[in-house]
Formats: sequence, structure tokens, C-alpha cells
Amino acid sequence: MAKKTPQRTFNDVLALLGGQRFDVAPAQEGAKRTPNAVQVRKYGCAAEIAAAPDGTVEVLARPGWLLNGEIARLLDRGYQKFIKTSKLEIPATADHLRAIHEFSEELNEAIGATSLYNQALGTTSNVYHYDRVKGRDE
Repeated sequence: MAKKTPQRTFNDVLALLGGQRFDVAPAQEGAKRTPNAVQVRKYGCAAEIAAAPDGTVEVLARPGWLLNGEIARLLDRGYQKFIKTSKLEIPATADHLRAIHEFSEELNEAIGATSLYNQALGTTSNVYHYDRVKGRDE
């Protein structure tokens, strides 16, 4: 039988992240949507979290590479993964993918989120867009 991980409160998670050398600062993007949102950063990656109404943690912006101050999403075009912001798109390197994966795993563990098999194997993309599918938008 699987062990249940106890739900951590938002303040417990912030204390835990600070102890694990995450940089914790007020969120820039999430602050517009949710009061008291924070951005956590490590390894060149970032995510935005806030307190959920029940006191646990809500992820506002999925973990991604921090590019020009914006959390970039990971885009899979079938032949290559790309890191994309609203203004810039660059090919993702193995170092980018390793950092995003490690950051995501550490953040999920600190939050007490369920670790999913496909995510534990490697980095999953936000969007999958294959070049052989014609007429399909992002």
C-alpha cells in the first residue's frame, strides 16, 4: 500500500525551500493574479507558488528555465525541445533539461506533491507540437 505524504502548509513549504537553498522572492507574474505569491528559483529555473484557500500550496506557474526574467515553457517539436518565452525561443540543451528536471523533482518533494512515473523518468514538456502535423496551432 502506498504511503500518504502529509500535506504541508504554505509556510512550512517556504521554510523548507529556504533551508534547501532555493531563492524565494515575491512573484512578478503571479502577484497580479494571486496576493502573496512567491517565485522560487534554483539551478537557473523558477516556478511561482501561492497559498491555496485550504492553506496548502498552489503552483501558479509550472517550473521552467528562467530566460530574460521570464519563466519559459518547454516546447516539444518532435525532433527537438525548445525553451520559449513570450518574446524568445531557443533550443533546449541537455543542461537545461537536467536543471529543469532536478528543480521540478526538488520542488514537488518540498511541496509534498505526488511523484508521477513519466515525470520521474525525465523532463516533460508544457506543449507538444510536431512538425509532421500540418495545420495545427500551438
